[in-house]
Amino acid sequence: MASLGERCTLRIVKSRNVGFYLDAGDLGEVLLPGTEFTSELHVGVDVEVFLYLDSADRPIATRKMPLAMPGDIALLTCSATNDTGAFLDWGLPKELLVPYREQSKAMIPGRHYVVKILIDEKSGRFIGSQRIARHFRSAAAIYRDGDAVQGLLWGKTDLGYKVIVDGKYNGLLFANEVFQKLDYGQIITAYVRETRSDGKLDLTLTPQGRKKISPFAQQLLEKLQAVGSLPLHDNSPAEEIKAQLQMSKKSFKQVIGQLYKQKKIIIEPERIVLVGYTGKA
Repeated sequence: MASLGERCTLRIVKSRNVGFYLDAGDLGEVLLPGTEFTSELHVGVDVEVFLYLDSADRPIATRKMPLAMPGDIALLTCSATNDTGAFLDWGLPKELLVPYREQSKAMIPGRHYVVKILIDEKSGRFIGSQRIARHFRSAAAIYRDGDAVQGLLWGKTDLGYKVIVDGKYNGLLFANEVFQKLDYGQIITAYVRETRSDGKLDLTLTPQGRKKISPFAQQLLEKLQAVGSLPLHDNSPAEEIKAQLQMSKKSFKQVIGQLYKQKKIIIEPERIVLVGYTGKA
């Protein structure tokens, strides 16, 4: 059955000057505009299309596919604004309206915004909404600690970075555990540190447990291979460790513990030294 907001394969049943008409079942015969004609199309041929509403709220077909489907959360570009709201390019001839009531802040043409694509309950049209938090689902029993997830950054608070996890769930990266530049709308790989009782996810950028140490261990080894030793130790200030290695003091202590057990470094009172290095402190 053909439905608005879905990809579907429909048969061409009529050819007119304005375009082809497709059999869309309960939706009736739906126009595929002549601007999308190609030589292989004719009556009796099946064609894959996306169905949505035109400016007169009539079902219409297009062979173009949207940049994001209804129900998705995506980063889209604002192309224009008027008294009704803002219009975003989502890859279709008719742009996606974000009514003012669905904006958390005024949208500016040329800028990118994270929105959820949904059906407006009043008009039945597809619209975008910046009010994403109301659409999150609970992540309870969905993930295990340590699971890798795809995240989309959509905001920042005093606690850290707000992350949309796998397009459905509410996650947070704590600011004091992030040692790299992150941007609004950036897609990242993160790891579940904990699923909270409220169904939200606490995230980290590094794998948990023993795997967590590995990327930092490699980073530290590469640094030591270049300089031989570092004036860092268990009692070094966290700020100094972060400045030199871009990692937390907790991660640093875990890393040097692992490398020491693997006999790759020597831990001295005032420095750590690569095994085999003979330079002075």
